[in-house]
Amino acid sequence: MTSILFKRTQSISETTIDDEVVVMDLANGDFFSLTGTALEMWNLIDGTRDNAAIIAELVAKFAVAPDEIVGDVTEFIDQALAAGLLEYR
Repeated sequence: MTSILFKRTQSISETTIDDEVVVMDLANGDFFSLTGTALEMWNLIDGTRDNAAIIAELVAKFAVAPDEIVGDVTEFIDQALAAGLLEYR
């Protein structure tokens, strides 16, 4: 079974400002600024994709080999999970 990534909308608030998304953890007030590739990844986390689908979308969009981005995607997702911004269902 593949787990789908979801934003923890009940415990975060996000605001788009120009080419940036600012995410705030409502429990502790921590802010996260997402731009560039991080913003692209964040926007793909919409409750319909797992890690592999996010990687596939980025590979298609940026015309790169999966092994060129899998580490960055995994690191971003791991950090966002650890920060409480995301969850698997």
